[in-house]
Amino acid sequence: MMEAIVLAGGLGTRLRNVAPGLPKPMAPVAGRPFLTYLLDYLAAQCITRTILSVGYRHEAITSFFGTRYGSIELEYCIEHELLGTGGGLCRAATLIQGDSFFALNGDTLLRLDYHALEALARNVGSRNIVVALRSLPDAARYGSVTLEAGRITGFNAKGTPGPGLINGGVYWMPKHIFDSFSMPPKFSLEQDFLESRLDELQPVGLVTDAPFIDIGLPESLEQAQILLPQWSKFPPGSNH
Repeated sequence: MMEAIVLAGGLGTRLRNVAPGLPKPMAPVAGRPFLTYLLDYLAAQCITRTILSVGYRHEAITSFFGTRYGSIELEYCIEHELLGTGGGLCRAATLIQGDSFFALNGDTLLRLDYHALEALARNVGSRNIVVALRSLPDAARYGSVTLEAGRITGFNAKGTPGPGLINGGVYWMPKHIFDSFSMPPKFSLEQDFLESRLDELQPVGLVTDAPFIDIGLPESLEQAQILLPQWSKFPPGSNH
């Protein structure tokens, strides 16, 4: 069984004018919530069980999807207060039944081969986090990641223009990755966990040029209206 956790608690503050009153993953794309495209892709990658980490307006997600979406069994980890990406993921990880899982952001879609991500994880050792990295011609919006001999050695601040590798928002993690660390209930996965514990975690990067979209801004959500229906016509892992 392959399992995933989707961080779907985003407020969608910058999308309020185009998706009022909705959590960010429920923003409409060509007549469907963005989250349906994400789950469709997970199903195509042989994910059979997914934990949705939800918070803001979580009832919009739970009532729409229920306990199953196609071939995927769904379970919910509800945040009654904002826990940040790390806090939400740490809590949701307790619901994972196997020894590892994929984690991904609920407002981005990276069409990479999840089996390649898992294969790299098994190759380098099951204690390491593996992060999917996407090359962009301009990494200023996200901040870039420094990669040396396959290991992530640094995270660079947003705002610096120019090409670079960005965190693609898809991870492979061992289930008990958080158990060795004393983390507060609320924390950021990237800043408070990955960045501050690089020497201990030694995260591995998998570089991909797979199609990528982030719906966090109105203009990128508008772009998704065209791209996502097109991408759905092509097999997973293709460069479309």
